[in-house]
Amino acid sequence: MTIHYKSNIGQDRDANPLVQLPDGERHIRNVNWVGLQTLYMKEVRRFFKVQLQTLWAPSITTLLYLIIFTVALGSVKPTVLGVSFADFIAPGLIIMGMMQNAFANSSFSLLVGKIQGTIVDYLMPPLSNAEVLAALTAAAVTRAFLVGGTIWLAMLFWPGVHVMPVHYWAVLWFGLMGSMMLALIGVMTSIWAEKFDHAAAVSNFVVAPAALLSGTFYSVDKLSPVFQAISHANPFFYAISGFRYGFIGNADSPVMFGALLLLGINAVLGLCCYLLLRSGWKLRA
Repeated sequence: MTIHYKSNIGQDRDANPLVQLPDGERHIRNVNWVGLQTLYMKEVRRFFKVQLQTLWAPSITTLLYLIIFTVALGSVKPTVLGVSFADFIAPGLIIMGMMQNAFANSSFSLLVGKIQGTIVDYLMPPLSNAEVLAALTAAAVTRAFLVGGTIWLAMLFWPGVHVMPVHYWAVLWFGLMGSMMLALIGVMTSIWAEKFDHAAAVSNFVVAPAALLSGTFYSVDKLSPVFQAISHANPFFYAISGFRYGFIGNADSPVMFGALLLLGINAVLGLCCYLLLRSGWKLRA
């Protein structure tokens, strides 16, 4: 005797939306939230596995800048923008460390995939270009805030330094915009670079000089008009100035202008990264 089985799953799926799909089968509608979260967690776990190098080492290095300046000044107590020099440079050091680590994280992701031949792990999953970009950027920003929080906690207990926020919105906004800007630049770098030397060149000759020459250790009001103009053309300056405003309540640039400018820059960078990912330039054969 032969028993015939008839499956109505395919017929009833559209008629009855409550019918469960077979195991392993998923419908992805607008956003693949599961895939996006998976890629994000992959990137976060990657830098957490070497957190001594990715979190603690940058925090200690940045803190050394503060220690050197406070010890070198000794009994001299200069004031900048109405606060002590230590209070002036502390916020700039925090966001400088955040931005540099955001770049370091995102500039490594796709590049190491191309070098090791695992770039297919980013290209083959059912993720759109926007979802890949969002996951890589979010992971880099996460690392930036972890590094910034570590530096802030260390400075909080350092004698003679006051780093309690005055305007929390400015700390969060400029910290986010500055970290996102460098994360997107890092994604562009990882798409363009073909070896680690290329990414290191961008870090050493573009990111580091732009961060150090953006008013981290000085007020641009003390510079000559020519160098003031150069500083105001540097987007890093607005991120550092606005972030410092969140801690000391003073800034050497219009805060709202800087906030909107960084938002616009991030929108342009995000669009450029999306178009590069969609084109497959230096990613697909």
